[in-house]
Amino acid sequence: MDAPSKPTNQTENQILDATRRAQKEYSFDEAHDPNRPADLWFQESHEGQILFVVFYTQACRWSRCLGCNLPAKMSQKHVGYRALMAQIDWLFSRPEVIQRYETLKKVIVSNNGSVLDEKTFSSTALMYLIAKLNLHLPNLSVLTLETRVEYVDPAELEFIARALQEGETATNLELAIGFEAFDEHIRNGVFNKGLSLERLEGLCRLMAPYGYQLKCYLMQKPVPGMTDEEAILDVHQAIDYLSRKAVQHDLCINLHLNPTYVAFGTALERSFRKGEYSPPKLRDVARAALRGEDKDVSIFLGLSDENLAIAGGSFIRPGDEAVIAKLEQFNRVQDYDLLREVVGIS
Repeated sequence: MDAPSKPTNQTENQILDATRRAQKEYSFDEAHDPNRPADLWFQESHEGQILFVVFYTQACRWSRCLGCNLPAKMSQKHVGYRALMAQIDWLFSRPEVIQRYETLKKVIVSNNGSVLDEKTFSSTALMYLIAKLNLHLPNLSVLTLETRVEYVDPAELEFIARALQEGETATNLELAIGFEAFDEHIRNGVFNKGLSLERLEGLCRLMAPYGYQLKCYLMQKPVPGMTDEEAILDVHQAIDYLSRKAVQHDLCINLHLNPTYVAFGTALERSFRKGEYSPPKLRDVARAALRGEDKDVSIFLGLSDENLAIAGGSFIRPGDEAVIAKLEQFNRVQDYDLLREVVGIS
């Protein structure tokens, strides 16, 4: 593994300080093999077949979001570019990936933080990943990079986008950011996301001239004290807002709606154990997503708790299998009649 660079201790201290301030009670996964990604899975959407890969890196430097324990799957310490490149090699050697070389249309790249933060995700490794994508995925249409807005560098985006054009199929760049909640107080005052609408709109203005795509992760019912109806209204307001931004900036925007699960080691877990919080029901997720019909955004429903929910803290409940099947079908075809079937509207 690479020798840590000079800022590593500062970065590590920043992560630990943010974790303490957020009163999170989890530890980091230092036992994970640094030459293997943290996770990968496949999805189906209206865009086609998707590979979602979570690379194992140093944890998110923000680490303050109230209900998030994703950093628990990462390292507290620096993970260098050689290890990351080994993870990329391992990914492209997997039989389940190789057999999808011709059919993959989209790759979503995550490190449970910010792929564009060069302190936690090596720029060398990111360029190596793009080279591998160009070499092996001839029909790739979109590369999605998860990031916080403050790490977006216009010059870096332009270089990445130019490299993506060199593959057999011209591949568009999509940035995925955590929007979490529309309500400003909930998003920043309670959930502690640290994202203003002004900063989000600045990102839209930056991306628009280049035709980059935008994905916004939204959480349904992300904090204690929020009723189910208030959570649905917040999603409706977010859909309306993002639809306006899509028209205003001529942007392709996707809303990735995640029903909130109770993540271990967080303040949300403590509220859940006190009986002060319950995850949203999938029927209410369908009710919320119905707002997207005839709007200028596409919607993808997140239906996995990534094995990070505490016992009884998932939004998936016994008997939900048929509902999940309909919601997964909605992701593939964007047919709002499927949501009406879930809600019970004829």
